[in-house]
Amino acid sequence: MEHAPIVVHPVSASGGRRVTIRIQGHDTILGVAHSDADVIEFLRRIELPDPDELVLGDSAAIGWKVDAPHVYEAEAGPPPADLP
Repeated sequence: MEHAPIVVHPVSASGGRRVTIRIQGHDTILGVAHSDADVIEFLRRIELPDPDELVLGDSAAIGWKVDAPHVYEAEAGPPPADLP
């Protein structure tokens, strides 16, 4: 099975998602994205054509790991249980 060359990793506890690209068998970190605009900018900087379409068009070239696509903030967990 072919893997997407661009990976948007799970949301970190502090928010944001690491973005990597696989080139010639090596993963390179492009940065930590806090929005779709950040991912687009990372792809623009490495001169990929149509980065807006890649991100916003939900291209198969991008793999969104664990969390839903276009989500960059950690979901709030359940409220703490009351202590007796």
